[in-house]
Amino acid sequence: MSIRARGAKLGAVKLVESARARIRAVDPFRVDAVAQQSAPPELEELTPRELEVFKLMARGMSNAEIAAELIVSETTVKTHVARVLMKLGVRDRVQAVVLAYESGVVAPGATLSE
Repeated sequence: MSIRARGAKLGAVKLVESARARIRAVDPFRVDAVAQQSAPPELEELTPRELEVFKLMARGMSNAEIAAELIVSETTVKTHVARVLMKLGVRDRVQAVVLAYESGVVAPGATLSE
């Protein structure tokens, strides 16, 4: 094997090891780790529609995007969002999104249909 080929192989090995190290570092955020956590009891207070809105909020959708997805008015979405925040006891959408991921309602990398 030539010096150049050995160097390329060594570079590839280092790249793979680096990628494995990154995966291990991110591992706590994998779906399995998130799904193991129990859902807070406040989630049971949400209606099916509010839960749907909550999931779409967690995916980063705006009120207008949620309204288009659910075929309702933006005002209706605003009402649902306000009720979700109130029932979950969070002050804003950011806290709601964190709760959604921590409780396993949504999983990192999952698509909207999941």
